[in-house]
Amino acid sequence: MGKSRQQIRQEQRKDKPEKHGGRTAITVIIMVVLIAAVAAIAYFAAGGGADTDSAADPAASNAAEETAAADENVITYSEDEIPKDNVKVKFEMENGESFTAELYPEYAPQTVANFVKLAKDGFYDGLTFHRVVDGFMAQGGDPSGDGTGGSDNCIIGEFSSNGFAQNTLSHTRGVISMARSQSNNSASSQFFICYSDDYTQSLDGQYAAFGRIIEGMETVDAFCEVERTENSMGEKASPVEPIVIKSVTVID
Repeated sequence: MGKSRQQIRQEQRKDKPEKHGGRTAITVIIMVVLIAAVAAIAYFAAGGGADTDSAADPAASNAAEETAAADENVITYSEDEIPKDNVKVKFEMENGESFTAELYPEYAPQTVANFVKLAKDGFYDGLTFHRVVDGFMAQGGDPSGDGTGGSDNCIIGEFSSNGFAQNTLSHTRGVISMARSQSNNSASSQFFICYSDDYTQSLDGQYAAFGRIIEGMETVDAFCEVERTENSMGEKASPVEPIVIKSVTVID
């Protein structure tokens, strides 16, 4: 027997909530997708996912990629290119002050050879000390000026945790050492100068110390008098007025 018009209308009314619920579910899903897309766009637009700081802890996959890239870029200097004796280099600052460092190839031969080459090439001329932390260290030698750059090549990490036991130079006050990222073999041009003996336990064996300031340490100390703002790590370390290296000259 056929259904009456009233029965049909009643069945149609029963179907509507389910259809409405289906539309509601679809609407919610679309909104969630849109919100996620907007959040992703905002994240990457703000630099999310980029390893912008050498002290940051990237994901394991990023660290592996970084290590592979650094290892491919490692340059090795020949015996003829490595200084046989200690080398002195003079830093002339844009403000007229200066300081002199003595480099020790007996501890870090590849590191010294690399630094000497960059200095002779004029690589450091006009660069800055972009990170100055009271009581810790002053870091410079980055062409990008923010801790993310370096020279074209990397060098092997000459420190004990990287299997290089020869380097026993401790990170005491006045010692100059190579900065690096998570990869052991990622040092290229950035270096730092220690302000105290307080961090030897955390730095020794992890970074390649290769020299010491022998004259003009007061010039380096004066970097701490410059006004600074917070960097990405929350340190009051970024100079408001750039601390500019006029030149680095090999003098001996």
